[in-house]
Amino acid sequence: MRMLAPLLAFCLLAAGHLPTLWQASAAPLQTHALAGKVVDPANQSIPGVLVELRQGATVTQRTTSDAGGDWKFSSVPVGEYRVRMTLAGFVTTEVPVSITADPPKPLLVTLKVGVVSETVVVQSSPLIETRQAAAMSGAAPAPSMPPPPGAGAGLGAGSAGGTGGGQYSVLQRDGLVPAHPDTASYTEIQENRFRHVTEHPLSTFSVDVDTASYANVRRFLNEGRLPPIDAVRIEELVNYFKYDYPAPRADTPVSITTEVAPCPWNAKHRLALVGLRATPIKQERTPPRNLTFLLDVSGSMMPENRLPLIKTAMRMLVDTLRGEDRVSIVVYAGSSGIVLHPTRGDRKATINSAIADLRAGGSTNGAAGIELAYNLASENFVKDGINRVILATDGDFNVGVTSRDALMRMIEEKRERGIFLSVLGVGDNNLKDSTMEMLADKGNGNYSYLDSLQEARRVLIAEAGSTLVTVAKDVKLQIEFNPKFVGAYRLVGYENRLLRKEDFNNDRKDAGEMGAGHTVTALYELVPAGEDVPSGAVDPLKYQQTVDPPVRTIANNSSELMNIKVRYKAPDGEASKLLEFPVPDAAPRMTANVGFAGAVAEFGMLLRKSAFKGSASYQHALSLAREHRGDDTDGYRAELIRLIDLASALDVRNTSSRDLQR
Repeated sequence: MRMLAPLLAFCLLAAGHLPTLWQASAAPLQTHALAGKVVDPANQSIPGVLVELRQGATVTQRTTSDAGGDWKFSSVPVGEYRVRMTLAGFVTTEVPVSITADPPKPLLVTLKVGVVSETVVVQSSPLIETRQAAAMSGAAPAPSMPPPPGAGAGLGAGSAGGTGGGQYSVLQRDGLVPAHPDTASYTEIQENRFRHVTEHPLSTFSVDVDTASYANVRRFLNEGRLPPIDAVRIEELVNYFKYDYPAPRADTPVSITTEVAPCPWNAKHRLALVGLRATPIKQERTPPRNLTFLLDVSGSMMPENRLPLIKTAMRMLVDTLRGEDRVSIVVYAGSSGIVLHPTRGDRKATINSAIADLRAGGSTNGAAGIELAYNLASENFVKDGINRVILATDGDFNVGVTSRDALMRMIEEKRERGIFLSVLGVGDNNLKDSTMEMLADKGNGNYSYLDSLQEARRVLIAEAGSTLVTVAKDVKLQIEFNPKFVGAYRLVGYENRLLRKEDFNNDRKDAGEMGAGHTVTALYELVPAGEDVPSGAVDPLKYQQTVDPPVRTIANNSSELMNIKVRYKAPDGEASKLLEFPVPDAAPRMTANVGFAGAVAEFGMLLRKSAFKGSASYQHALSLAREHRGDDTDGYRAELIRLIDLASALDVRNTSSRDLQR
């Protein structure tokens, strides 16, 4: 009994503590909310980033960043974690995070442009920010102190494609390799002039969705130089940006939008906007892709902003490929050859290995390479799929082209068989812009210039639908102006896209293509009826009697300002379809669309030193762009504002230098 007493006392004591122990075990698990923001090297928000919360190899929670780049996990238990962020076109980034008794502070993470298969781990901090070199982001110095000529944006940490370019640059700086002379070439542009409506009531042209000129202009400005006049194609500057146009109806692939505003650079004139928008397509509905890369590996492609840039860009694209996609790689220099036979998109290691082995050297036999690439694309043609040759080059076709006409005929023949040609331009001092634009035009493709990995990501990933998936081909516009309201008009840009009025109804006449989600914007400067036309008056005819008003009957009872017609073909069609859209006359009103597009056009006319720039100024273009910046989730419009500011500073510097030399 004496032995049982202590045991009984212990049991009673334990029983007295049981409620306390039970309450402790039943206490709720302590959790906190974990939130953050993800941005790119230009400090612009990145939507659509996959954000995973990991413990070891286990993913405990996942979410996606919203339009503002923000993400949040509402309930995270105390513990040690890694936050992993993944998006095609950016290096995968992991951030170690400790969740303790104190609420965690928000995380700010900057993703570096690059390849998803690369992973960088960022050290834990209450406010995490991993920044890439300014050269990587394409950022320019402050406008008040432009960088010296030649201080271009390199690959920085993103040059995962190889080291050849970097070594070449070092040798150049040390004087061991002479700098190449500037042999870049651009087609001369004769600006459109004002046309009298009574003499030329119709304006006819092909759409243009190329954006190479804008990226090239950006490169010049970031190097501290104003671009050559003929490097500036105003329509490509305007069309670099998306505008708020309504989606097409279900029965048509293209919608039409019109807006009329006061002309920013001439108060007596109007500025008319004609906008087209193609049907967008969801990524999961993208048809199977048969992509044949044709890569220039000649000696001129050695610098880091050429072949190494292309290699990294290709690896970024590989991250997005699916099993139903096929990729081939053909190279050309002194000779041409197949580096990668058609390979399934899910065999990423095989594709990346072929890309890694690419090296530059030799002269350029572009024609032989194109023929080999087309043959490979034809052998692996995908019915109802995307069949495209993607040429990446600085355009230096200096050896082996026996007949340019024969080359153009081959490209046109393959185009008719459903194999399109797109061109990715790189380089600077020997950029053959005119050649690359011509090749893409003949091949029913797009011409893009890659001045950075960010531009490569925009072209190959973010806007892959619009650059690879054609929804309408041979798209032409014809606008008829009403002389009751319009005395004269001038199409701003599109000088190399003009068509004869008879070409509009001619289905054999080639025109531009529109990809999924593409927008096309055209601007007309209108001189109201009765106002003087800037191009000046014409002397009376000697052998014909001038009748005023003209004999041609003017529809005085019409209230229409103009009539817009659009012709297009289905991607595999031969007969065109017609859309028609009359535009009533109304009081001009400045909107976000025409305001921002007008600012871009004003900027372009200043760069071109246009004879029609009127009262245009960098300060006015800057003010207009800021006022109508609107929704700018990708940050491109903010970048334009920075470039206008930079161009203004460079213009002042150049003017001061000329004054000192006098």
